[in-house]
Amino acid sequence: MELKGKVALITGAASGIGESTALLFAGEGARLFLTDIDTEKGEELTRKIEQKGGEVVFFKADTSKSEDSERSVAETLKRFGKLDIAINNAGIGGSQHPVGEYPVADWDKVIAVNLSGVFYGMRYQIPAMLNNGNGSIINVASILGSVGFANSAAYVAAKHGVVGLSKSAALEYSAKGIRVNSVGPAFIKTPLLKDLDKDLLSQLVNVHPIGRLGEPQEVAELLLWLASDRATFVTGSYYPIDGGYLAQ
Repeated sequence: MELKGKVALITGAASGIGESTALLFAGEGARLFLTDIDTEKGEELTRKIEQKGGEVVFFKADTSKSEDSERSVAETLKRFGKLDIAINNAGIGGSQHPVGEYPVADWDKVIAVNLSGVFYGMRYQIPAMLNNGNGSIINVASILGSVGFANSAAYVAAKHGVVGLSKSAALEYSAKGIRVNSVGPAFIKTPLLKDLDKDLLSQLVNVHPIGRLGEPQEVAELLLWLASDRATFVTGSYYPIDGGYLAQ
């Protein structure tokens, strides 16, 4: 029970990496405050965790709205009295276009969710953690937080921003007891890939030296370690979890 007594807020918790992380953290004793825009899946996950004896609250929130992030933290404190761990995971893929043709509205939406949403989360999570004197924030970036990818400029730019934002926050708050790190998953079997055709999925498998896509549970294990007291000297770091993608 590595997280027994800890309170964790997880955004984008209704599916994919967020769902796997919620289930893993619940099994390790964390009390959970889960947010997502998908109420149906969020409540279904909540029931699943409760059936296993976990303590959990689901709250509908859109991370691209600063007021939703503020309310999420306020409700976490109201329900559990503190905040120990924050996993800023919510994200979208965005449309595929070259930079010179990228729709401005699509750019704005991807940046709002994938980058501004992480900032909004930390903006309110950090003050709550300062009241504790400690905390761990893990921001889910991507391998595309360190390399480019054609026709995905908005996503790549946002994820690069998440890595830099995490490092800056770590420099500001690590001496005050709050660790901030980011992780860089490669292509993971999540709903973000559900609309890709079989040929493209096959190509994505082939660009991973390990020979397969990642599983959400594998990313959740890394998040657990970073959230736990096993990682108390780890801050300001970016951890790829990519099947060898970035080694090429």
